[in-house]
Amino acid sequence: MMDRLIRITTALAVVAVALVAAIISYQHAYELVRSHGESGLTARLVPFTVDGLIWAASMVVLDASRRGQPVPRLAAWSLGAGICATVGANLAHGIGHGPVGALVSAWPAPALVGSFELLMMLIRTGQRARADGAGGGPPYQPVPPLAHEAPLELPAAPTLEQTVHARHQAGLSQRAIARELDIDRRKIKRILDRAA
Repeated sequence: MMDRLIRITTALAVVAVALVAAIISYQHAYELVRSHGESGLTARLVPFTVDGLIWAASMVVLDASRRGQPVPRLAAWSLGAGICATVGANLAHGIGHGPVGALVSAWPAPALVGSFELLMMLIRTGQRARADGAGGGPPYQPVPPLAHEAPLELPAAPTLEQTVHARHQAGLSQRAIARELDIDRRKIKRILDRAA
């Protein structure tokens, strides 16, 4: 229960930070693209290509992680390129206001990337936890006996005759033994007569 609450509240915080950072980062990139000659639809769409590249690369990394495969190089390079592009665009947007302005302007980009990667980490660990919990532990594998060990012999189950005699010696009547073992009383009598 507590693990689920932690995952839900963390996911909500990550989504909230990512949403705010994405809006600010988009606005910075849009203004940068407009100030460098693009306008209209192109200026509005170029920032989406950066965040879209980060999203697509992260999904490929997540998929590789879920399948237990190595991360494809293209996904790693694309993720790195997307991160550099979004940080660079935000830095360039604020550089006119000095080093502090550049850092303040750049902050939403690492917040966006970090939040997104935290969300991916949360998804990966949640899937691992469900996979570990579903299996209930490692599969059973019998341990083979050592070469010098004799195979373990289990004691033989008592025969019907032994069971009848043990019950009779314990003081049970033929009828009680027959009822307990769900056998015809005459069979109990024959077993006891043979022994006598």
